[in-house]
Amino acid sequence: MAFSFFSTGTTSEVNFIPEVFSKLLQAKFYGSSVLPSISNNDYEGEITGQGDKVVIRTVPAVTINDYAGSITTQELTTAKVELLIDKAKYYSFKVDDVLAAQADINMLEAASSDAAEGMRVAVETQVLSGVVTGATTIGAQTTITAGNILTSILDQAKALDELNIPEEGRFIVLSPEFVSLLKQSELRQAYLTGDDTSPLRNGKVGVVDRFTVYQSNMLYTPGSGADSGYTHVLAGHPKAISFASQFTNTETVRMESTFGDQVRGLKVFGSKVVTPDALVVGKWT
Repeated sequence: MAFSFFSTGTTSEVNFIPEVFSKLLQAKFYGSSVLPSISNNDYEGEITGQGDKVVIRTVPAVTINDYAGSITTQELTTAKVELLIDKAKYYSFKVDDVLAAQADINMLEAASSDAAEGMRVAVETQVLSGVVTGATTIGAQTTITAGNILTSILDQAKALDELNIPEEGRFIVLSPEFVSLLKQSELRQAYLTGDDTSPLRNGKVGVVDRFTVYQSNMLYTPGSGADSGYTHVLAGHPKAISFASQFTNTETVRMESTFGDQVRGLKVFGSKVVTPDALVVGKWT
């Protein structure tokens, strides 16, 4: 569908449709993000705005007892985890009437693509850095080479195996540097299997052991402190991280001090490690 900010007549009629624009941004955001592949968004539909709180009930643990002629009946109890939608980011840009009239591109389409990409980078960077402290298993600082990267990946798989994490759906997120080392390792490219979707869209590189390998430039790499320079590689199962986001406000307003329109939008989001055993963090350099 084509969009235009302005009519071709003598007046500057705005054809901007906030709801359509919001959906377009959301689609573009998810089209190029690795978050939907490495997390669950089961509670996203319950978001109405920043400050929302989603209560997640955990599955009760049933006790297994030895039978000796009589039984006792357990009363089921369930814990709860709260997912707070406590973060928000926004964009706001102006399209001048003269610029829009002279432009040879679709201004709304171009702006929405840039807004979605910028929002994706900002949100994903914050989420990937925020979840690193929630994992049960956090590895020691390791210098990665083509000679030991495969062993390091298998160590992460072993940690998940020991915690009885399901094999189906496992992921590992590597930076481009480590993906390059993996392709130079003894595994070689022959053991990497791809899919029909370009890595430029969802970051998927291939499969190693039982991990689907994703590539991302947004992994947390502290610039100071004890872990300075060590990239925090994430491996695990999507049930580990709950992530929810929504473009809650998208609107256009006619500017008072100039001839043009202001387009602005607000995205709220939250994330939480709800199953710590299902996430492993490696500190690699």
